[in-house]
Amino acid sequence: MSAQALLLALLMWQFEGRDYLVSRVTDGFPQGRARGSSFAHRSELRHAKRIVVKLGSAVVTRGDECGLALGRLASIVEQVAMLQNQGREMMIVTSGAVAFGKQRLRHEILLSQSVRQALHSGHNQLKDMSLPVLEARACAAAGQSGLMALYEAMFTQYSTCTAQVLVTNLDFHDDDKRQNLNSTLQELLRMNIVPIINTNDAVVPPPEPNSDLQGVISIKDNDSLAARLAVEMKADLLIALSDVEGLYDSPPGTDDAKFIDIFYPGDQQSIIYGTKSRVGLGGMEAKVKAALWALQGGTSVVIANGTHPKVTGHVITDIVEGKKVGTFFSEIKPAGPTVEQQTEMARNTGRTLASLHPDQRSEIICYLAELLTERKEEILAANKMDMDLAANAGHLPPAMLNRLSLSPAKLNSLAIGLRQIAVAAQDSVGRVLRRTRVAHNLELEQITVPIGVLLVIFEARPDCLPQVSALAIASGNALLLKGGKEAANTNRVLHQLTQEALSMHGVTEAVQLVSTREEVEDLCRLDKMIDLIIPRGSSQLVRDIQRAAKGIPVLGHSEGICHVYVDADAAIDKVITIVRDSKCDYPAACNAMETLLIHRDILRTPLFDQIIDMLRTERVKIHAGPRFASYLTFSPSEAKSLRIEYGDLECCMEVVDSMQEAVDHIHKYGSSHTDVIITENEDTAEQFLQQLDSACVFWNASSRFADGYRFGLGAEVGISTARIHARGPVGLEGLLTTKWVLRGDGHTAADFSEHGTMKYLHENLPVGQPLPGQRDSN
Repeated sequence: MSAQALLLALLMWQFEGRDYLVSRVTDGFPQGRARGSSFAHRSELRHAKRIVVKLGSAVVTRGDECGLALGRLASIVEQVAMLQNQGREMMIVTSGAVAFGKQRLRHEILLSQSVRQALHSGHNQLKDMSLPVLEARACAAAGQSGLMALYEAMFTQYSTCTAQVLVTNLDFHDDDKRQNLNSTLQELLRMNIVPIINTNDAVVPPPEPNSDLQGVISIKDNDSLAARLAVEMKADLLIALSDVEGLYDSPPGTDDAKFIDIFYPGDQQSIIYGTKSRVGLGGMEAKVKAALWALQGGTSVVIANGTHPKVTGHVITDIVEGKKVGTFFSEIKPAGPTVEQQTEMARNTGRTLASLHPDQRSEIICYLAELLTERKEEILAANKMDMDLAANAGHLPPAMLNRLSLSPAKLNSLAIGLRQIAVAAQDSVGRVLRRTRVAHNLELEQITVPIGVLLVIFEARPDCLPQVSALAIASGNALLLKGGKEAANTNRVLHQLTQEALSMHGVTEAVQLVSTREEVEDLCRLDKMIDLIIPRGSSQLVRDIQRAAKGIPVLGHSEGICHVYVDADAAIDKVITIVRDSKCDYPAACNAMETLLIHRDILRTPLFDQIIDMLRTERVKIHAGPRFASYLTFSPSEAKSLRIEYGDLECCMEVVDSMQEAVDHIHKYGSSHTDVIITENEDTAEQFLQQLDSACVFWNASSRFADGYRFGLGAEVGISTARIHARGPVGLEGLLTTKWVLRGDGHTAADFSEHGTMKYLHENLPVGQPLPGQRDSN
């Protein structure tokens, strides 16, 4: 057997087990597209099987351009190995040989200095010792082996094998060499080896001018190499990592430079390019040219930042998962605006909405209320389509189907609530909260103003759309709505009616419905465009959004672990009706009772028996708390936790010795949402109401009253358990903030200094008293 055949046999033996495992994984790998066509949407990138990762010089080299950024490289290697182990075929096009070689050669030159010169020159002189200018080809020759050894050592930690492939422009222009290169790479991928490709900078000739004008891109830098390689190997995705977030319409850092989330070939004329990268041969213009060439060849491309410390650890895997990272190149331009464009339109039109007279905002809301009843057949027809689709899919639980369903009665209730909001809108924006005479002819006002742009994310509850829209209109806020796909048809019709109402005063674009494939996590990244996120849905949705929000405040509640405490002095009839309503009226609601606290004196009494009988009749499954279980010989199943939001016909039952113990229990295990006491003892009730620190605290009333409509707010954008800003059901007031308006007459701060001529008065003025010469701000 020849040495070459022996080597091949050893390789096949070494990778036989791994190759079998990978074939098991890749056999079921989804095929996202037809060969020769790129992915149309980011969400499809998760189907990419063959991926090229290009590492720019700025990514792999340190800031001093001498040596490698080992931390970044380690993170990149980990992500590539992870994707490789998922069954994907990964290839790396890397820079760094010149920088690595420059570091080695400089070190060798310093070592070659005579010991005497080093000893007598002094530390500072040695530090500043001038070094000869190093030729790039020599640096590359010295650095290629070390760079590859580093990659091999890093990938070995993940049981992943690598192979180095050095290429030049001729390897692509010569058909025989190109076919050999293709064959080599195909074989390496088949054996589950990660090829690491680089231009052979030790011998590479300078690029030929204009050699890429005939549809063939010339290998001028690693951007063009990566594009050429991706097309040659029919890669699904090319990820080009550099030291910028992606593509901007003008150089990053300049005034009004806007980040481009998705770039289309027809948008080239709208880009103003800046200078090239800190290191390397190509700038953004070269990257875009290479990306468009790869896109034309059927490979999807994303240009992203590989140097940012907060995202580098996930940038490659995030891109493959379809997250909004970097600039995605797509050949298919959507018919509608992007979510960024929608948000910008909403913000601009929202400012006009805020400047309308209160009567005009009220007119818009009243018109929307009329449309809900006048066009109810259209709304209900769309809702039936959603209900039928949900029923056929069979994955929605009954509680969510109930939320999804609309009826004439629900629409009538919505219209009534909207008219209440319209009345409240008369005294919302521009209301004076505080007025102070700071000094003579210097008056200060604190007035209410809109928060700005709201993002409301809601699940299968289409009635939320007109409610939230009316509250946003009344408070002068722009609104971005993201509804659940289960209610897509209903939401579309309701949004059209909302825009029809807004059009009566020329502010149609103030309320936008996101109907693109935007993920919630991607929307939460728009921290420069959105001022407040309001989730309407499950506690899991709220938690997910709170984690995903990047610098945007989230107004939401934690779990709705609501308690009802039955005191020793409770009336039997009130206990039965309140407990039944709190648990059984709508068990999926966040204000439904989840834990029933019973005073110890009620055990083994007729009242206790009636409570149990009622819950059994209503088919409520009872879970016993630890103390309750200890009182019973045969008890219900013990609760796994006292902090569970069941959201169904289930509840926990526990025993306490006193009202104070009930308060302590709620503070320990509750979620500060809504809690109830049932008692005829007024003193006990008042102590409960004062001591309990929850957003809503009730006496002898069902927990289900914790609702904006029932509170007379017209509607709510959600329930807040936060302690800053709004708390409890958040209506119109919770969507307003304030600004300070100061009216002077040439005043300066120096006037009030120690030697100044003026003194502070700080007199509180009546809020209703008009200032001299003041006009109605509305």
